[in-house]
Amino acid sequence: MKFCKPKQKSILSLDVGIKRIGLAYCDPLCITSNILPAVKRFDNNQEIKIIRNHIDKLNLTGFIVGIPLDEEGQMTTQAIDCKNYGQLLSNELKLPFSYVNEHSSTWESSNRFGIKKDKSGLIDSFSAKIILEQWIEEGPELEELAGKSQIKY
Repeated sequence: MKFCKPKQKSILSLDVGIKRIGLAYCDPLCITSNILPAVKRFDNNQEIKIIRNHIDKLNLTGFIVGIPLDEEGQMTTQAIDCKNYGQLLSNELKLPFSYVNEHSSTWESSNRFGIKKDKSGLIDSFSAKIILEQWIEEGPELEELAGKSQIKY
């Protein structure tokens, strides 16, 4: 699979977990990436209001969702949940988005940022930052997939 840098734009990155969603964003030139506080997931998806507020406040133009594929690049149970959540967000937010393979992002954020046994969601947001940095380097473009069934795994 060939990777290429996407066009620069300000986007939100989500590391979707069962209990929390880690958040990070980048500036329109994709020079800096910053974390936001992780949000708790609710059964009725009321966290989408918080996500929408971040998007509006920061003037973000799209989003990416990490998909935790296994070592062979196959869908996991958590990847299916992330895929479904990405589709839900797309329907609610009406913004271009894409999925990014986030295999081992939590492990990498734990090692890179020295976060151990975190219950606050900090590790989730740093994982979203790693997913975002990966997207900045490898893509895919958000527009290529907006409004379509995106996952090809």
